[in-house]
Amino acid sequence: MHPFRAAVEKRDVDGLPLLLAEDVEFLSPVAFKPYVGRDLVAAILRGVMRVFDGLHYVNEIHAPGGRDVHLVFKATVNGREVHGCDFLHLDENGLIDRFCVMVRPLTAANALADAMTAQFDDIKREAGVA
Repeated sequence: MHPFRAAVEKRDVDGLPLLLAEDVEFLSPVAFKPYVGRDLVAAILRGVMRVFDGLHYVNEIHAPGGRDVHLVFKATVNGREVHGCDFLHLDENGLIDRFCVMVRPLTAANALADAMTAQFDDIKREAGVA
């Protein structure tokens, strides 16, 4: 089991930042522009943990070479079932340097977008972003 998956399943929000590279790039399923930096991405992940109910991984796929991990998950957001995948890329030190999330169906993606928009003032405050 990848350490990121273990931290998420234990809801270890304090341990998640330790798995992220300083310049990690987060590609959101609902925002075009990537979010960059450990503090901001860690705050986004804490926000996700607040809006996802019943988040659990159903499959873990490791690509040859050991630097790509794909974590298939299910959760609920405001009553909508979400199916998704976290695509993690690891740097030479084993830290996550690129993190892309995809979700389906569209109704769940819209529910996630609405829920995360409501979180974003808290996320920016937690990350120290003005």
